[in-house]
Amino acid sequence: MSQPHKSRGPLPFSRGLQFPVDTVLLIGPTGVGKTPLGDLIVRNGLLGRRCHHLDFGAELRRAVSQGALSALYTPEELAFIHGVLARGLLLENEHFALAEKIISLFLERASFSQDDLLVLNGMPRHEGQARDLERMAKVHALIVLDCSKENVFCRIRDDVGGDRMERIDDGIDLIGKKLAIFRQRTAPLSEHYEKNGVRIYRLAVTAAMTPQEAYGSISTFAAGDPPITLVTEPPKR
Repeated sequence: MSQPHKSRGPLPFSRGLQFPVDTVLLIGPTGVGKTPLGDLIVRNGLLGRRCHHLDFGAELRRAVSQGALSALYTPEELAFIHGVLARGLLLENEHFALAEKIISLFLERASFSQDDLLVLNGMPRHEGQARDLERMAKVHALIVLDCSKENVFCRIRDDVGGDRMERIDDGIDLIGKKLAIFRQRTAPLSEHYEKNGVRIYRLAVTAAMTPQEAYGSISTFAAGDPPITLVTEPPKR
């Protein structure tokens, strides 16, 4: 598979935003409801902040399916993204320049401002990416959605979150592969961030839990135990 060009130069963002930006991470296995939860956080806010939800998987799918967005990527990058989606792979450390580009394009498209909060879903996927992400995103809280394998399959089958239509990466074999990768590579991120003093909000997700129920629980957790770094200096309005 062709690999995109690797670069660790200036961040590819042109609107004068100061990095790292304030960020909350959503992690959990495929099918657990990260995307609808992130969308609800955007609509309702979190900790009084205006939020922008970057669903990294959705950005990959948009890159290969939408003409205007696809034009921003090189043919090599698009071929690589196709491979990631088709085979359920992770972007490794040597590919992080592409991840930076995807995040930067999203921030620009969203007109992200310094007082906003980025809700990041699907990135980082392992500790190496977490370290690389530090120059772009200051992680203040980690929302961990726990769900059993059996409940994941039930949620995807029933489309509980309403976000699985026309997914090109929901085959049974690929779901199983994603769950194994999550368990081995991504789940340990909670320990990594906890060691670094990041607030952890953990929610047990059932087969039938709705995005609204998940949002209600997370909002309660955050209100009762907010990240100190986000509330000691409220954003200017």
